Amino acid sequence: MRIALVTETYPPEVNGVAMTLQRLTQGLARRGHQLHVIRPRQTRVDVTRTHDGVEEIPMPGLPLPGYQGLHFGLPAKGRLLQEWRTLRPDIVHIATEGPLGWSAIRAARKLRIPLVSSFHTNFHSYGQHYGFGLLQRVALGYLRYIHNQTLATLAPSQDVIQALTADGFREVGLLGRGVDTELFNPNLRDPILRREWGANEQTPVALYVGRIAGEKNLPLTITAFETMRQLRPDMRMVFVGDGPELRKLKSLYPDYHYAGMRRGEELARHYASGDVFLFASMTETFGNVVTEAMASGLLVLAYDYAAPKQYIANGKNGVLVPFGDGGAYTHAARLLARDTSDWGRLRTAARQTAYDIGWANAVLGLEKRYEQLVATGSALHGARPSVLVGDPT
Repeated sequence: MRIALVTETYPPEVNGVAMTLQRLTQGLARRGHQLHVIRPRQTRVDVTRTHDGVEEIPMPGLPLPGYQGLHFGLPAKGRLLQEWRTLRPDIVHIATEGPLGWSAIRAARKLRIPLVSSFHTNFHSYGQHYGFGLLQRVALGYLRYIHNQTLATLAPSQDVIQALTADGFREVGLLGRGVDTELFNPNLRDPILRREWGANEQTPVALYVGRIAGEKNLPLTITAFETMRQLRPDMRMVFVGDGPELRKLKSLYPDYHYAGMRRGEELARHYASGDVFLFASMTETFGNVVTEAMASGLLVLAYDYAAPKQYIANGKNGVLVPFGDGGAYTHAARLLARDTSDWGRLRTAARQTAYDIGWANAVLGLEKRYEQLVATGSALHGARPSVLVGDPT
């Protein structure tokens, strides 16, 4: 198949969506499909390039406010019509809901190309963290409208599938995820790095990896750590990542270690050098960092939803608490600090679980879904979909 993926974010940008899309596109390319990634320009001199069998086609874009290093694409319907009339895709996959994604929907519908979308980020739930909570219903309505223009919406977990279906999204199915157990590996544990954190081999180290931002529920992460440190005064806290709350955290908690943004093996080395992974976010659609932490042999403490719910059995390979119960989260952290004798067993079990979470099955599942949707589109005999509201074409 010739597949066009339209996304506002793609590596070298660092976030879970970009990483997931790269894994999937590279996997599909290795299986012989032609992959064309339509994305905003990431630099002023950005040009079309091919990497690992995936052709990246940059489009005009602007920096995304509040998300340093990320961009959103500008409307580009005319350019996409020109591209796809010259080299018609078998299917167009919309991965993000910005102006570039909307342009792609309009262009693909005009050309009667089958459309599928995927839901990666709960942007509508971010409003309360950025001062526009009253717009949450408006944002949800916009997302629903965008996704319902496509034949199907793919979501990363059963929690999200159920929530989107309840909110009126149609034809919602599963888009699998995986984890690279060769990259994220306990063998990368680094005593020298731990010494930089002020820890020896017996010092328990709590780790957080991700965006340093309001939607990640960092106050609870900090409360949980401080609760643990009351019982283990030598315990260390390490934050890996960047974001708008980083300066504030450094000011309030100067004794924590802030590693900044890390990539590749350097990131994997940071994971493997920790002991317990504190992840209190309640806005994830999946949570790639959870499976990366498990693959790295960390004990994960998280809420019972998304990736933790799917892969963690409470007390067997990690610790889960009821979603949204901050008291239970802090209490679980206290219990972990009170008795660390079981940490080794839980960490080993987490690593074992990760072996079964490979990217190959996710790629095969997406390939099969594409084939089904291409067949569905062909069955329409080229009949043009109904004209979009507000779309003069």
